[in-house]
Amino acid sequence: MKILHTVESYWPSVGGAQEVVRQISERLVKRGHAVTVATSQLDQRPEGQLNGVRIEEFRISGNEVSGIRGDTEGYQNFLSHGKFDIMMNYAAQQWSADLAFPLLERLSYCKVLAPCGFSALFNSKYEHYFRSLPRCLGKYDHLVFHSHTYRDVQFAKAHGLDHFSVIPNAASQEEFEATEVTFRQMHAIPEAMPLLLTVCNHTRGKGHRLVMEAFRKARTGPAVLVIIGKAIGRLSCLPACKLGAGIVRTTSLGTKRVLLLDVPREVVVAAYKAADLFVLGSHLECSPLVLFEALASRTPFVSTDCGNAQEIAAWTGGGVVVPSSRTKDGTVSAESSAMADMIEALLTDSGKRQAMADAGFKSWRERFTWERITDQYEQLYRSLAQ
Repeated sequence: MKILHTVESYWPSVGGAQEVVRQISERLVKRGHAVTVATSQLDQRPEGQLNGVRIEEFRISGNEVSGIRGDTEGYQNFLSHGKFDIMMNYAAQQWSADLAFPLLERLSYCKVLAPCGFSALFNSKYEHYFRSLPRCLGKYDHLVFHSHTYRDVQFAKAHGLDHFSVIPNAASQEEFEATEVTFRQMHAIPEAMPLLLTVCNHTRGKGHRLVMEAFRKARTGPAVLVIIGKAIGRLSCLPACKLGAGIVRTTSLGTKRVLLLDVPREVVVAAYKAADLFVLGSHLECSPLVLFEALASRTPFVSTDCGNAQEIAAWTGGGVVVPSSRTKDGTVSAESSAMADMIEALLTDSGKRQAMADAGFKSWRERFTWERITDQYEQLYRSLAQ
């Protein structure tokens, strides 16, 4: 098949959408399909192909609500004249999908949209966007959601749309079964010392402050919290995280420390495998890849009720979700004391922690590797193209 994936950002840009599209695209290429990714131009990206995936770059930014800037005509001409069997637009509220909406009825090939959560569904600035969206969704041949319960699939159901599949996210078997890096030795963390990990870039919605407060309150004795992520944009929370990391030092039960790291991917994977608990404090997600990565590393997770974290915990038995409240803008928040209680309970119950680790890993191996998820995309694409 000739397959087109569109996504606002793509490797070597790092993020959830980038990783999903990269994993599926590269694996489909290995299965003999011709895959093209249309995405934003990135100066440090090599031209031409990446691991067999053809890259078409466009100097475009923004979305329909904030305003789209750049070579919009070039992108729409590319879509109009493309000779593909299938196009999958990954994530709404981005120029790569928003510019495709007006063309859908004129495109000769099959069209799929993976909305990826509708993060701005409750934002008043997007009221007109979401009022007109059901009509656009109806023009796609198929929709793909990552969850049976999250806001995007509920939106589709509420508007009478039923031409969709649920295909979860995943983690890479090659990555998590290959790493040899010894993370604790690298950072002088004794094997017996509790190690907590969170992996998300330093943006304010990722809940680093909540995680650090919970870590400070949890009666763990001497312990280490590792936060791995990059500073993103001028609103990065990294300065505040550095300040918070300096505050968490000594308690009556012993010394705690926080490590803020930005490290290569193989070290990230090693950190997952070395951790006793993965902690996610995010306020807004769709289907967090990091939870699947925790499962792949045999590391139980404690998470806010963001995205479909509750569903992932139910699917796998590999984690627990902190009671969370939802605000009018659709974000979630949790009490740091409640998260601290869950951290304490798991760190003091090695039997339960091991049972969760085993159950999560087994579920991941059976259902949530990228190979198994690619099977589902390939099967869907074949059925539509035929």
